[in-house]
Amino acid sequence: MEGTDEATVRAAVESGDSLPGTAGFAGRLDDALVRDVLGRYPLFVESGAAGGAVPDADWSADPTELADPDPVPAGHVRDADGTREVWSLPDPDPFSNPETAVEAVRDAVETSIDAVDADGLAIAFSGGVDSALLAARLDAPLYVAGFPDSHDVEAARSAAELLGRDLRVVELTHDAIERAVPGIVAATGRTNAMAVQIALPLYLTAERVAADGFDRLALGQGADELFGGYAKVAKAPEDPRVDADTVRGAQREVVATLPDQLSRDVLTLRAAGVEPVTPLLHDRVVSAALRLDDRMLVDGETRKWALRQAALGSLPAAVAMRDKKAAQYGSLAARELDRLARQAGYKRRMDDHVTQYVESLVE
Repeated sequence: MEGTDEATVRAAVESGDSLPGTAGFAGRLDDALVRDVLGRYPLFVESGAAGGAVPDADWSADPTELADPDPVPAGHVRDADGTREVWSLPDPDPFSNPETAVEAVRDAVETSIDAVDADGLAIAFSGGVDSALLAARLDAPLYVAGFPDSHDVEAARSAAELLGRDLRVVELTHDAIERAVPGIVAATGRTNAMAVQIALPLYLTAERVAADGFDRLALGQGADELFGGYAKVAKAPEDPRVDADTVRGAQREVVATLPDQLSRDVLTLRAAGVEPVTPLLHDRVVSAALRLDDRMLVDGETRKWALRQAALGSLPAAVAMRDKKAAQYGSLAARELDRLARQAGYKRRMDDHVTQYVESLVE
């Protein structure tokens, strides 16, 4: 069982408690396969596997070990009775006031980060509030990946200076991208442009981290989904990219996308030689985030309001309140993968030209 002990998972199955105080879990429990409600650990089963207990040869955390892998859905148990949902995200009442919310978020975040063992640990650092919280509270080296003129490198350098920390820059190049793409595709089974663009800075950072002798990489994954970091959440219900008619509803909508995202990220990082550490996805943080109302998530133009207010106890205001770009854009990985595709003859007028280029690299 990855993530926690079997006794905790068994109790969660029996009680239906979807957030039993863990950082996620997946694996075999007696004769069943189980995966936590947010899918924080990947778990796959051989497509078409017979009913009943799944033999060890027919399931794995690594899809490359199976002939035709299907993901076990997050929040589900697969046993002799089939695959059934056991856990769903709770829908608690919001906090009664903003001060209570900020204190609860601060306690959950700081407790989760402070519990991380820094031995063998590095930190993926973009200069935004999520990774800066990790940097402020963990004694581990900071790494940022990007092309020399990228937003992420500039932001990480300025934030590291404000925190009084050294920074190691993983400089992206076209050669590095072309070399990394086949490894990402092999690990994740995905060739679509967006998935590869997101995975590129993660993979190349993790490669460097592993080469430097570290085997674990701390990331701020989950904060944007949990705390209202996306423009489409902030603009609900006007934004057509979400169905919800409130910011809080849109938050839950994007949280539901985490299992697919986290599977991609975990597999990418493991392929590069490190194990991800994601304290902002601990159950206690998730529980606090799900109790935030619209204005605690997005206040005017300020996204992730409650998290930023909570972060002021650990960070300078200039870092806690700083906006950041998604890694694929902030690192310029998306722009340069598009440039490579066009240089290789895959023009923008072609249907999904970057995906076609990615597929050409792994043929």
